[in-house]
Amino acid sequence: MKSSVFSQRIYSFLLAAYRWYLLTPERSLDEAYQTAFKIKEIEDKHFDGKKISPHSAMYSSSVMEYFRTDLRKLLKNVRMRLTEFKASRWFSNESKQQAAIKAGIEYSHPNLVLKKLEFIDQVIGKYAIDDFDDHLNNIVNSSTIIAENNYIQPTNKISKNPIINDNKPKRKTDSTGILPRSILTTITKLQAELDPSSEQEVVHSFRQTQKMTILSVRFILLLIVVPLLTHQIAKAAVVGPVVEHFRNSESVQIFINAEMEEEAFIELEKFEEKIKFENMISGEPPLDSEFLKEKMQNKADDLAQEFRRASSNAIKNIFADIFAIIAFIWLLLISKSSISVLKDFFDHIVYGLSDSAKAFIIILFTDVFVGFHSPHGWEVILEGVSRHWGLPANRDFIFLFIATFPVILDTIFKYWIFRYLNRISPSAVATYHNMNE
Repeated sequence: MKSSVFSQRIYSFLLAAYRWYLLTPERSLDEAYQTAFKIKEIEDKHFDGKKISPHSAMYSSSVMEYFRTDLRKLLKNVRMRLTEFKASRWFSNESKQQAAIKAGIEYSHPNLVLKKLEFIDQVIGKYAIDDFDDHLNNIVNSSTIIAENNYIQPTNKISKNPIINDNKPKRKTDSTGILPRSILTTITKLQAELDPSSEQEVVHSFRQTQKMTILSVRFILLLIVVPLLTHQIAKAAVVGPVVEHFRNSESVQIFINAEMEEEAFIELEKFEEKIKFENMISGEPPLDSEFLKEKMQNKADDLAQEFRRASSNAIKNIFADIFAIIAFIWLLLISKSSISVLKDFFDHIVYGLSDSAKAFIIILFTDVFVGFHSPHGWEVILEGVSRHWGLPANRDFIFLFIATFPVILDTIFKYWIFRYLNRISPSAVATYHNMNE
């Protein structure tokens, strides 16, 4: 009995494997068709139905690199599936077709197969990966901005020959020529300015930069507005009602930390002293103890309501900030292409500044955050954050933070200036040192 059950299982497994083998042409063609359809969707959504190319839409080099990576993966998958489809059909014969009919397998109609193949050829026939890479590299090189003289290098003509990657290590003699580099740069500028198509290429580069600026500004506004709106909406519609439900009772603790309690006591004492002072300078009879007690009771009730609301508001801020941080992270995760555009935008702004402007911004930034007066600013910021979340301002922690974090930040600034800025713009570093002395 057990052997018969085991034999049936083996037979079912072999039958399923054989059915999977017979369906290989159908499965491969469907996967190739679906992948080609994804390429078509990218063309329709981002390139107005045209070929995925830097000339079909005005995107930055980082965005085009993002599309290029996806295109290479999709084209590779389509070609692999088509190869599998052709190989499986080559091994197919009449006996296997009869076996497929006996196994209950129905193949697609030949007209449908031909339509799928025609669609796939129509989509991938206009792409050659090497040509695309050559085209992209020329566009990237053409949009390079020379920050020292704010000159936009025009687009070079696209070479018909594919770019050959030379992996040989460069020697020092390879990076220097017979003529000075400035003379070669000047000659290159003159050649570009004498090119009849340079005007169109400069206009195209300007439009590309303009679109990059619009996308970057819009993304920066989204990074600011979305977390703020999420914080306010979550605080008013989600967190607020829940906190008020649990803290609407009069028996709930009024103060959530000792500092709030001390602040309320000081304010109550000042109120009592104010009443007595006003009574003394007015020349009226001394205050009755019952009247004074009534005034103090009313003020104590007002303070209790005020600090109860402040305590509830601090608790709401904690959970609303969590929602805002989640919204901010979610926005970053779904906006990888926008982050690449934003990075190019900041590079364009920073490298386009003059040396004195770069040095001014660096000195301003370092003096505010790591300068002589920065501890007072950090103290105000930390106390404000503590009050926002209803936490007691721990003086020891604040002093420890001020004694360590600005020092670490100053070290990072100095390493960045030495390691990167000194290589990118040595004249800006020299100006920075002269202004800082």
